[in-house]
Amino acid sequence: MNRTDRLYALVEELRAISPRCRSARDLAARFEVSVRTIERDIAALQESGVPIYPQPGRRGGYALDKDMSLPPLNFTPAEAVAIAVALGRAGQPPFARHARSALRKVVAAMPGRDGDEARELATRVRFVEAAEDAGAAAASAQAARAIEDALLHRRVLRIGYRDAKGEVTARDIEPGVFLGGLGGLWYLVGWCRLRDDVRVFRLDRITHATATEERCPARPPETFVTDVPDVLVRNPVLD
Repeated sequence: MNRTDRLYALVEELRAISPRCRSARDLAARFEVSVRTIERDIAALQESGVPIYPQPGRRGGYALDKDMSLPPLNFTPAEAVAIAVALGRAGQPPFARHARSALRKVVAAMPGRDGDEARELATRVRFVEAAEDAGAAAASAQAARAIEDALLHRRVLRIGYRDAKGEVTARDIEPGVFLGGLGGLWYLVGWCRLRDDVRVFRLDRITHATATEERCPARPPETFVTDVPDVLVRNPVLD
């Protein structure tokens, strides 16, 4: 994670638990950097005007002004767990880290007792999967971030891709859409410059990915729609 992404993620991490605090040591472990790096990052955020305040004491740390946190949410414990179940059944989808962050915000913004009951209910829910399939559909964290960034900012993506025979080729991709839902597997549909055509790439077969500085040519989403027999393809609904 580069510094810009980490600064943003730090704010979101503190926002999710506000008005509670998080120690520099916990934040360092969360972002896999040193405590000194976290302290420098917090100082930079404070200088830029983000209302982060130190809280002294044995259980102290850094807290974000509660005015920047979500107001109490009227989710029931069962509704909060339903969101967690929906995310868990989707395997390792694109934006998985953002989904986890969003879920933490939802639970943190619930009134204390409801949040506690949601956590308790969640301990009584289990997912079942074959041991050999565990994590099989997950792209690496680094590759996932690069893919998200390329798709969001319309950048050409440079990847290594392992085909069904195990052979790895280098590809420059103009990312189009994410396709997922069947069997927990997710795919990136994009214009492959090597093949000069639309291709579908399984995320777990992408060995590495880098978002370049080159902007993608404008291509409508319909360019990347693939015909799958007996399958309905739809967009996520945000309202």
